[in-house]
Amino acid sequence: MNENLALIYQSLPYLLKGCTITIGLVGGALGLGFVIGVPMAVGQVYGNKYLSGLISLYVWFFRGLPALVLLFLFYFGLFSLLGFNLSAFTAAILVLGLRSAAYQSQIFRGSIQSLGEGQMLAARSLGMKKSEAILNIILPQALRISIPGWSNEYAILLKDSAITYAIGVMEILTRANFIATRTYKPMPIFLTCAVIFIILTYGGVKILDFLENKVRIPGYGERRVEI
Repeated sequence: MNENLALIYQSLPYLLKGCTITIGLVGGALGLGFVIGVPMAVGQVYGNKYLSGLISLYVWFFRGLPALVLLFLFYFGLFSLLGFNLSAFTAAILVLGLRSAAYQSQIFRGSIQSLGEGQMLAARSLGMKKSEAILNIILPQALRISIPGWSNEYAILLKDSAITYAIGVMEILTRANFIATRTYKPMPIFLTCAVIFIILTYGGVKILDFLENKVRIPGYGERRVEI
């Protein structure tokens, strides 16, 4: 028992360095997914059939393939063919971000559609352009409604980040595997990783829950039951 505790204590600084890389992966992928996903959602709802079809094809591709397969296809295939000399960390953010964009676009699309057509019609009747109505009326509400789904995407991305070990990213589980193979004591190391992942997941979700409560649309989603 004392040996296991000593191993955990000695390994913790090394694992925490990997933890910062994991956080960087998740933050970068979430941000990239957001930047791509929001315009995709708007295009799918308000664009013409050709634009909507292209976006649907993108979503179908990135949601249909496992994250590990996408990582290999892009890192060892597409990026090499195009001559991009990307680090494993940068490539991982790009692939996870492109994949996350497919999922986030559907979160935002559902939020936009949940608002109904009445608000857009009201904005247009007041003389607002379609783009103005989307930017000033639709999106501010849709983004707030999307926070619960975005919280779920954060938790999924956090777990998906572990697969980046396959291309050599030194995230937390890659480091844990190095320690386990060197010491032949995998259990205390991977239990420590499990605790770190639980803390990261719970902490991130609670922050997003707090944000959701702060920006909640008054009365949205409430149903009053008359007796």
